[in-house]
This record gives sequence, C-alpha cells and structure tokens, in this order.
Amino acid sequence: MTAQHTPHTHIVVVGAGMVAHRFVESALARADDSWRITVVGDEAALPYDRVGLTRWFAGASRDELTLDRAAFEDPRVAILTGERVTRIDRAQREIRTVAGRRIAYDALVLATGSYAARPAIDGADLPGCFVYRTLDDLESLAAFVEARGAALGRPLVGKVVGGGLLGLEAAGALQGLEVATEVVHSGSHLMSAQLDRGAGEVLGRLIDARGIGVRTSSRTSRIDPGPTGEVVGAEMSDGSWDAVDVVVFTVGVRADDILARDAQLECAPTGGVAIDDGCRTSDRHILAIGEVASYGGRSVGLVAPGYQMAEVAVDRLLGGSAAFDGYDESTKLKLSGVDVASFGDACGDTPGALDVTYSDPVGGVYKKLVLSDDATTLLGGILVGDAAEYGSLRPLVGGPLGADPAAFLAPAGSGEHPSTDLPDDAIVCSCSSVTAGRIRRAVTEEGCTDAAGVKACTKAGATCGSCVAAVGKIVGRQLTLMGKAVSTAMCEHFDLSRRQLFDAIAVSQLTTFSGVIERFGRGRGCDICKPTVASILHGLVGEHVLDGESAALQDTNDHVMANMQKDGSYSVVPRMPGGEVTPAGLIAIGEIAGDFGLYTKLTGAQRIDMFGARLEQLPEIWQRLVDAGFESGQAYGKSLRTVKSCVGSTWCRFGVLDAVGMAVRLELRYRGLRSPHKLKVGVSGCARECAEARGKDVGVIASENGWNMYVGGNGGFTPRHADLLAEGLDDDQLIRAIDRFFMYYIRTADRLQRTAPWVADLEGGLDGLRGVVFDDALGIADDLDASMARHVDGYADEWAATLRDPDKLARFHSFVNAPDTPDPSLAYVAERGQVRPASAEERESGSVLIAGTTLEVRR
Repeated sequence: MTAQHTPHTHIVVVGAGMVAHRFVESALARADDSWRITVVGDEAALPYDRVGLTRWFAGASRDELTLDRAAFEDPRVAILTGERVTRIDRAQREIRTVAGRRIAYDALVLATGSYAARPAIDGADLPGCFVYRTLDDLESLAAFVEARGAALGRPLVGKVVGGGLLGLEAAGALQGLEVATEVVHSGSHLMSAQLDRGAGEVLGRLIDARGIGVRTSSRTSRIDPGPTGEVVGAEMSDGSWDAVDVVVFTVGVRADDILARDAQLECAPTGGVAIDDGCRTSDRHILAIGEVASYGGRSVGLVAPGYQMAEVAVDRLLGGSAAFDGYDESTKLKLSGVDVASFGDACGDTPGALDVTYSDPVGGVYKKLVLSDDATTLLGGILVGDAAEYGSLRPLVGGPLGADPAAFLAPAGSGEHPSTDLPDDAIVCSCSSVTAGRIRRAVTEEGCTDAAGVKACTKAGATCGSCVAAVGKIVGRQLTLMGKAVSTAMCEHFDLSRRQLFDAIAVSQLTTFSGVIERFGRGRGCDICKPTVASILHGLVGEHVLDGESAALQDTNDHVMANMQKDGSYSVVPRMPGGEVTPAGLIAIGEIAGDFGLYTKLTGAQRIDMFGARLEQLPEIWQRLVDAGFESGQAYGKSLRTVKSCVGSTWCRFGVLDAVGMAVRLELRYRGLRSPHKLKVGVSGCARECAEARGKDVGVIASENGWNMYVGGNGGFTPRHADLLAEGLDDDQLIRAIDRFFMYYIRTADRLQRTAPWVADLEGGLDGLRGVVFDDALGIADDLDASMARHVDGYADEWAATLRDPDKLARFHSFVNAPDTPDPSLAYVAERGQVRPASAEERESGSVLIAGTTLEVRR
C-alpha cells in the first residue's frame, strides 16, 4: 500500500515517545491546516511519560502516564502504534514498515530515541535479567518478581547494575516490590556523571539508610543460571559471588540510529544521527530530534534537550531560524526520601571556577555552588539531601548570583534565603523552555493563581516536575505584587498548608498517611508531605515512628533512629536530662564505647555522643544502654533535642534557683515531642547565663522574682537572641507557659520552620503570643493544655519499644544477604587515644583499621 503525495505538506515522524509528542503539539500550535503529520511508533502504547516511569510502581496506571491525547485526536494527525519502520528510501522520500506500508513524506523527523544497553557479560540475557526503559520492561519485571517470589516462597534478592540516575530509581522500584536490593556501580561514587565525590558519598549514605545496599568501584563480571535457567547468582570483578534472583541493568543507553545508518545518513562515531543547530541531518529532507540526534558529537539521554530540538525542528520546517544551543544536563533524582539535583557545570570543570560548599554529614546534606573566577557568575551546582533551591538556582546559571553564595546554601529553617527574582528571559522549566516572564504573564494576563494553573497554561512543571517549587515562588511573588492572596499549599499533593493540614487531621481523626492523602490530597505523596504528615500523626496519634506506614514516611535519620555520619556509620546519643548523669551511667557508657570501639565526645548539648556504630550494631548497643537506664536522646528527630543547664543554686554560689532540677523536669516532660523542626531549651540559674539560654527556642533564666521566659532564639546560619515573653514565673506557671508555647508552635508553624522565624512572623508579634499563652486570647488554652497532657502520658522510648519488636529489629542490617557482615567501606585511624574516619589519602596508604577485621574492638 502506497500513500500518495497530496497538496499538503506531509511530515512523517518515526518514533512515538515524549519528544515526538512535543513535536506534534508544537506543530499543531504553529502550523496551518496545510500540514499533515503521520507518527509511527513501535510500542503499542500512545506516547507516555517516560521520565515519570517509576510512578507506575507507586500505582499510576498506563492511562495516567499517557501524555495529552488531544494532539492525536486532531484531524491533521495520524498515529500508527505497534508498527516498526524497517527502511528509509531517501531517493523516493518514503518509509517502509514491517506491515508493508510505504508512506511518502515531504519531510521526515527521526525521533527513535535510544535503547537500554546490557553489559557484554555472560548471562546478561538470562530469565530474571531486565533493563529499565519502557512500560513493557516494568510490567515484565513486576510480573517476574511476583511469580518468582511465589515459586521460591520468600522475598527475592535483587541487584541493580549501574548507579546513575536511572539505576537509583530502578533500585527504589525494586525495593517497592519488596526485593532486597543492592546497587553495584563501577565508579568511585553514585551518580558519578552528575556529582562530585563528596556529593556522591553523601548520596551513598542516604541510599544505604533507605535500606538499599551500595557497592561502588565494582563491576559484575558474570550472571549465573540455576537448574531451571533463571538467575541465581552474580560474580563480581573482585572474584566474590553473590546469590541473586533478579538483575536490572541500568548501564546507559545507546542512540537507536540503525535506520539512519542503513539509509547512509551521517552518524557520529559514538552513536546518534549527526545534526546541525537546525536539527537537520546530512539529508536536507530529514531532521533528527531527541536522544537519537547527535549534536557536537554527543547524544544525551535527557528529555529537556529533546523538547528544545522539537521546537527548533518545527520552526525550521516553517521557514524560521531557531537554533539548538546545546545540552542542558541538569538532573533531579526522583526517589522518595532522597533529594538530589545537579545543574550547569556541577563539577567545576570551567577553568578558574570557584566552589562554595556546605556540608552537614550529620543531617545528610551536601550543597555546592560553582562560580566564575571572579565569584560573580553562577556556573552550576550540586544539591544533595536538600534540593529545595534547585528550581530557583538552576535558571540563574550563566548570570549573576546577586548575593552571598553561602546564603543560598543555608539549611532549611535557618532564616530567609536571598531573593531570586528571575529576569523575564530566565528559563525556569527547561523541559518545556518556559521563561519566568511567561509564568508571570500566565498570572497577570491569563488569571492563573497557583503552580497547577500555570502548568495547565504553559506546561511548566508538566514533565519532570523539578521546577514546580520555583514556579510556585514566581506565582506567589507576582500575586503579592498584584495585591492578591497567595496559595499556602504545602506541596503539589496537598492544597492545604501544614497548619491547615494539622487541623484537618485532628478533626477527621485519621491515623494513616494513605487515609490523609485520600481525604485531603491527591497522588502518592513526596519527600515534602510524607515526613510532615508523619510528624503530625506522631503528635496526634502517638504511634511509633517505625509502625505500619510510618516507617516509609520518615526522613533518613528517623528510618534507623540514629544520625548518619560522613562515613556511613551512625552516632548513638543517649538522653542525659539537663546534662546530669550518674557515675554508674558514665561507667556503662565507657564500657559500651570501649567494647564497640566508638569515638566518644561531650557535645555542646551536655551529653555524650558515641560515633562510629555500624547499622547492625545499633540494637545491641541500645540494648545495653536501655539495660543501664538510658533512653533515646532523639538527636535524629525533628523534636526536642536537649535542655541545657548550669548547676544553678544546687552547687553554684551565684545560683538563684535550681537550674538543674528545672532542666531535668522540662526535658522529661517534652522528650519525644515531635515538631516542625528541632527544639532546644536552656535553663540558667542566674543572670550570668552560663547555659546560654537566650540562644535557644525557649530560654529560662532565674531571677530573684522567679523564672524569666524567653522565646524564639536559635544558633546556626542566622543566630538570633530569644525575646523576653514573661518575667517572675513560678515553676507551675513556667511549665504551663512552655506547654502552650510549644503546642501553639507545633499546630501553626510551617514545615521546617524554626521558632525564631515563626515568632517573627506571628500576627500581633510578641504581644499576640502573650495573649494566646497567658490570656487565652484565641480560646484554645484548654485544648493546648490537653494536647500536652496526652503527649506526656503517652510517651514511650522509641528504642526500648524497638528492642521488643522483632519486625522492627529486622531492618538493622548492613547487607541484606549477610546481615552480620560489617560494611567493608568503613575505615578508621587512631588519633588521641580513639578512632576517627580515615581520609582518602590514609585509605590509599593502607594504614587504616577496617571495620570488622583489623579493628578488634568492633564486634
């Protein structure tokens, strides 16, 4: 069958993926009725969201992943699915398909994309080996896991070969199928193409804390079959052998350029059809866009450059002069609970580039901005553990940063970040090439009032979603300038603010995240709303952080109730109320630290921190601490950390009141109190202020007339002295005032908002706060008192409860295949009578103590 030429311009698109879809949408919006478009795709499905493929494992259906169907319902467009093109006849200007069709074209657009590569090793094609590229791949993987698991009668063990962006998403998907998963990566650190070593190592610890094993600088050399042919094991390059039931290869993609090569189009040596800046190939009637196209000798497996190519191709076919200006390789990992992004010259390859870095190994955060040699122009950046500023910073690449770079790296809740009012021509959504000016016009001219409305108008945020936060900021700023109300939605899954959501959950008496999002939200949630709802539910329901759904909602440290350190080990912090500890308690801690080879340090919070515990050691360490009378200090949680005190009138000749006694009373009252951010309290026994109480969220200072109460102080990036709320309080008045202050803050603060900015933003200021706390100005005092009473009565030590629950204890293993095997990547050197993590240079020299081997003190 031959399709004859018509008076119309006939464009044939080979490939029916996301980039082809964008080409059709753009053509329909710009071309007149003389155009006819035929799209031929070898997958049976209509174009779908390959970037959001992992959403399928979270319950999204094929229909939900399918891109806007309107483009293929237009009478100017015909689409053939499930039909492979076998040949391009350049002389006749026609294509031929496997079904025998011959379709003539005036212009041909190649959008064949790429295919997933498999390593050239024995066994890579065995049953149980998969790639992670299409919906069919995912459905086959899920079906295999279900069937194989049923046949074996146990959970499966999986291995993901390749620790790049896609590999980590595949590992998360496998874990969601209840497969014990390890990522094997040949590079020195995860996502080595996008992250520097420091960021990659932090990412590795975050992934490990999520329960996914990580093995770097390692290769899989062979996959072994069992008696029935399925995968049973994998041999590694170091000669070791691992039992494994399912393998997913994510070792990269290759441009699907076979049609082009057979048609003798010019192709790059590394793969891909060579194009100029107008997306034309060596044949002027043929264009190539997306991953199959090679520009400047490179093909890049990202959708944003493909979308730009699609727009350029349409413009050139209409006689325009638009040009493709190169690859934007900004990336953002889509894995719940693991926030990672890189953009621009992330690794600082530009000559003379300067780095500004912030690292918080305890909190699992690494941030870096790369600047020009004069420190004025932003060249790129890396954000791990806290990528909230990605959407605001990425559009600034190539332009002036406009503020102190360090201020952009400040942790959430530490104060206001510099304003990033983007110029109108700044690209906010690189996937759809939407500028800040276009977003502003959507607000001012088209009536959009939130990010969802802008997405519908402009497609900003409709693809990968990484720019949604930045879009929301621009919309909010524009609405403010127009004198209109600004949405306080917590994230794209909830239209409610944290405060509104707290009230909604309290009134509805819901007890699970799934129930909350079904009633008040939409979708499956994200790393913003999940821990926020978990914190609210903990306060209202009081369940253990690892009970039921809660375990999957927690932040990294809460997953294992310990603070992860820079080397992937953990710190153990028992509670010492008011800094008070008995000699017997000190002896117990000393013996535990000695037996497990832990580094010990007195902290600024007046307690002893023990560093270097391995994941599988945490239960045994905590069993001994609990037996010695200690409980969790909750250094890992967004909750009360400590109540610091001086010795007060008990010992000090200047002391006016019993500071230690009050500090102990307060810490035992508020221990385990979950809140929007961490809480710290200080109690000083006189005006000399040795406990530095005015640097705390609540500061208590003794006077001749009673206790003076200060609120809203904190240290960190933006230190702030607390403000005097009340004077001359007796013990009971003080405690009642702190009760109400904390509960009012927990109910009304935004997520990750410290008390300092919360107090500063309160309507009515300090006087308004005094009215709520002391005069019941809002009529909620009894409710606040009752909430605190429920907390105090319902408190239970999280670690003591965990030690009584075998299911909870099962999560504390370094490796799923060998639960008691120490992590061989942990290495230490002796210093000042203790051990500390070895540096890279010390590791290379070989003069280190390896966890579980040379380090005899480790069990």
